[in-house]
Formats: sequence, C-alpha cells, structure tokens
Amino acid sequence: MMLSFVRTDSKNQDFINLVKLLDRELADRDGADHSFYAQFNKIDLIKHVVIAYRDRNPVGCGAFKPYSDSSAEVKRMYVPEAVRGQSIASRVLTEIEDWARESGFSTCVLETGLRQPEAIALYKKMGYRVVPNYGQYAGIENSVCFQKELT
Repeated sequence: MMLSFVRTDSKNQDFINLVKLLDRELADRDGADHSFYAQFNKIDLIKHVVIAYRDRNPVGCGAFKPYSDSSAEVKRMYVPEAVRGQSIASRVLTEIEDWARESGFSTCVLETGLRQPEAIALYKKMGYRVVPNYGQYAGIENSVCFQKELT
C-alpha cells in the first residue's frame, strides 16, 4: 500500500471533507455530548494539517496546533471506516509528530473520548501516556487526555 502525505492547512478541501465525515461519526458516538466537543474542534485556523493519500484519494488526516510554547496539540485525526486497520492513522500521526518536532515542539498532547476505543488503542500503541485532563477537558468524564515526549 503506497501512501503519500501532504502537509497543508485547514483550507484544503480534502481535509474539510474528511472532517465532515469525522464530525458525523463523532456526533453518532458522542450523542448529547457532541456539541460540547464541537466547540473545541473548529478547523478554520489550523496551519498544520497532514493528509494521507492512496492513488490520489484522501484516506486519512490529522492536524496539530500550538498548545503551549513546547507542546503541540494533535487534532482532527480521522481515517474513514472503509480503510481502517491498514496503519494509516499510525503513519499520519508519525507525520504529525515529525512536523511538530521540526516546528520546535518537544511534546504532543491530545484529547479523545471514552467512546473512541480505537483511538485510545492507537495512542497507547504509539507511545502516548494518559495524563490528567487538561484545559477545557478538566472534569469531563468522557475525555481521556494523552501526552508524548517527542525525542
């Protein structure tokens, strides 16, 4: 499986289309909680977006934005259900981590939900460790926050 990666920003139409699919899936999974999370997932100003392509078809995406001087926050990770289980998400996440490191960040942080067990498994497999919920996620029972040192 030949994957290629494009580094772009949130104005990219393929990213916008993938995020629409992501938001639909999250709305189904999160139900009544979805509007709380949606407010933190606006994509109009993300400058660091990674899109994975196979045969010119977008098959995954993710992004990061500065969280602090030293931490990048991973956002909007998504692989369509039809192409899951092919290591696309791992490879997108690696590309995000590489770009964050190149941009001067020493750690990545992220938040996911208890209703996304596949995401939790991915982040643990990729070396992320659970940390206390940060920022807007503090006290939110469905949120799981992770951190990884970029070495």
